[in-house]
Amino acid sequence: MAYSPTVRRRRLSNALLQYRRETGLDSKEVAKRLGWPASKLTRIERNEWKLPSVGDVMDLLDCYEVHDEAQRQALITLARESRKRGWWEEQYKDILGGALVGLEWEASEIQTFEALVVPGLLQSADYAAAVLRGGQVLGEEDIQRQVAARLARQRSFDREDAPNFWAVIDEAALRKQVGGVAVMRHQLHHLRQMAERPNVGIQVLPDAVGAHTSMTGPFTILDYQAAEDPSIVYVEVGAAGDLFLEKPADLAHYRRKYGYLQASALSADASRAYLEDLVKQLE
Repeated sequence: MAYSPTVRRRRLSNALLQYRRETGLDSKEVAKRLGWPASKLTRIERNEWKLPSVGDVMDLLDCYEVHDEAQRQALITLARESRKRGWWEEQYKDILGGALVGLEWEASEIQTFEALVVPGLLQSADYAAAVLRGGQVLGEEDIQRQVAARLARQRSFDREDAPNFWAVIDEAALRKQVGGVAVMRHQLHHLRQMAERPNVGIQVLPDAVGAHTSMTGPFTILDYQAAEDPSIVYVEVGAAGDLFLEKPADLAHYRRKYGYLQASALSADASRAYLEDLVKQLE
């Protein structure tokens, strides 16, 4: 099964927070007992640490009187796994240094909506390069490195435990000729091929729908097989940074939005036919 240090760190932080809550101890009291600054425990519980210390985890387990050896070993293993580097951190840290790829890599189900571009996990190399050139910020060498990183993310589709992936794409993104006719034709053909995979679903949201539930922009819902890994919503907010939402109310809100988008979009079969028609129009 795919393994992500990012998800392991998140699981470890959640588990330690839960143990503290079960003891009824205040975070300041725990920090005082361990001789730590209060901010250290706050960072741990908020998953703002990069290299969890096995010693710190053991100290916390002692403080919370967790004596069951299986429980202790489970968290110590998580701490050790959390200290490892994912392939994205080793090869593309300058590009994929955020949390998204790590969270994405171990997800069992991914649901995404895009309004202006084809989702990154479904982009062809030439289309991705054209999108980046359109930004008029990066040089050609940097663009090619960004494209290589984007294609590396797509390796998740080729794993034995590949995630179930569902995309709702606004029609406007598919009619915009990014990179010219040849590039767009190949991109649409690639989408059509991906839609044939048993774990991939693509729906087109027609322009005729008009105003819809996600006029404010794209988002992605990530679900996990392990019960210890709660679902999370990723919202891209441009220069302001990325937003990750975990509260039940936020998750419910975005699941409703996605349900409305799916209900408004063409069916998967009709979307495949639509893609075929678009390809023919560009021949």
